[in-house]
Amino acid sequence: METKAHNPTGWMQGFGLNHAIEVSGASRTLYLSGQTPSDADGAPLHAGDLVAQYKAAWSNLLDALASAGMDASHIVRLNFYTTDVPAFMAAADEIMPIHGEAGAQFASTLLGVAALYHPDVMIEIEATAAA
Repeated sequence: METKAHNPTGWMQGFGLNHAIEVSGASRTLYLSGQTPSDADGAPLHAGDLVAQYKAAWSNLLDALASAGMDASHIVRLNFYTTDVPAFMAAADEIMPIHGEAGAQFASTLLGVAALYHPDVMIEIEATAAA
């Protein structure tokens, strides 16, 4: 599998994101459900701490990828759902490098939502991966 980033403008790359990712030669596509900062029983973790919640949701996403024999380098699309866009943007300098450090390169969307599955959950991460 090969991926190629397309960036007609460079501003998204400042966040470690791309306008588009082209995939060729992939034989498998994995569509991941939204991953949240939840323990193995679904109980929310780190109430009120968006960065800690993000790291927990990212860890859950990596676990789901691993169960399919993939890792962060296979992610081609990552969508963020948050109940607090200003807090997410304020923490972007701390959150966004996590992906690059793990070898991920992807296209992305950030969406503000009124609520997620539990009132303490501030972030949900949804991904598509290809191998």
